Amino acid sequence: MAGVLTVTVSSIGVYRRSLPLRRTLYATKAICSSVSSSKCYSRMGWNSLQRRSTVLPSRKLVIRAARIESEGVSLGFRAPDFELPEPLTGKTWKLDDFEPYPALLVMFICNHCPFVKHLKKDIVKISNFYMKKGLAVIAISSNSATTHPQDGPDFMAEDAKMFNYPFPYLYDESQDVARNFGAVCTPEFFLFKKDGRRPFELVYHGQFDDSRPSNNVRITGRDLCLAIDSVLSGQPVPSFQKPSVGCSIKWNPE
Repeated sequence: MAGVLTVTVSSIGVYRRSLPLRRTLYATKAICSSVSSSKCYSRMGWNSLQRRSTVLPSRKLVIRAARIESEGVSLGFRAPDFELPEPLTGKTWKLDDFEPYPALLVMFICNHCPFVKHLKKDIVKISNFYMKKGLAVIAISSNSATTHPQDGPDFMAEDAKMFNYPFPYLYDESQDVARNFGAVCTPEFFLFKKDGRRPFELVYHGQFDDSRPSNNVRITGRDLCLAIDSVLSGQPVPSFQKPSVGCSIKWNPE
């Protein structure tokens, strides 16, 4: 799905000074027939390098940028096993580490994506709030460090430290975990719940809220928060869920 981002640029209009009188043009032609053009312009008091510029009002330039929606994973989907390193601490995390929790939020994010940057501070705020209520949260970056080195593990550790992530920020170098989850974009949110001894079951696969980097809608986290509230209170999560929208995951070149 193609999205549109806009930036504002200034157009510069360039106008040459004209000599309006026909006879003046004739005189100029006569003079220029015997001298070089540069001398001609100099003799007539007109520097050939001078231009009079007028700055026109700013206008919108539309730029196309690739974006994609989360899709293809059905509710009831069982959380796949994973074993991934956390670049900030060097610790390895597994799905089994979260067995004691009633619910698990898995977020696929990265460092450079403008859709993630737009929500990053609020993702941290909401995670802090719900982790105190018993929600387990992890973030995973599956972007190729070959094509996007700014999303590699060293930069992930810096990002986690800079934004004080309260959750593990894990590196999926092989990209197998993203494929097993069916993740296709950043950000993408998977909310799983536990029911006794049964495996984690997907109950929400949708957007954070309606806010996007360029639509001027206030960030609230409403959609994701409503789903988390329902899970933690034992209530059913509505089946109608708007897909998350973001940059496509950057797959390793073949």
